[in-house]
Amino acid sequence: MLYVTGLSAATLSALNVMLSLKVVGIRRKEKISVGDGGNELLLRAQRAQGNLLEYAPMTLILLACAEVNGVHRFLLALLALAFIAGRIMHPVGIRDAQAPFKMRVMGMQLTLLSMLALAAINVVWLVWLAVT
Repeated sequence: MLYVTGLSAATLSALNVMLSLKVVGIRRKEKISVGDGGNELLLRAQRAQGNLLEYAPMTLILLACAEVNGVHRFLLALLALAFIAGRIMHPVGIRDAQAPFKMRVMGMQLTLLSMLALAAINVVWLVWLAVT
């Protein structure tokens, strides 16, 4: 069973819906049908959502592979939480020009470190299984 992956996918899906609704809300308010219309707030909202969609699929694949192959769920849960925290922090740091840039940077650091750790765990674990 993919407990950690399933909960992570559900959480990231909820975050995606929230970010989508932000984009939709700005589009309606500003009456922008396609593109960003030169509106920086809409551009930032689009990038926050797009950034999530650029990183979440590969991370969920890595998480699922590790979970199916028997990597300890506690370790995977910690990495999933780090990734999700990073994905929450990033849009906070990008939402407007006055947003704390540090949040965006920390969000990307958590995102990239958790992805890299999951990639490394998959490689090491599969090599370990192959030689034992």
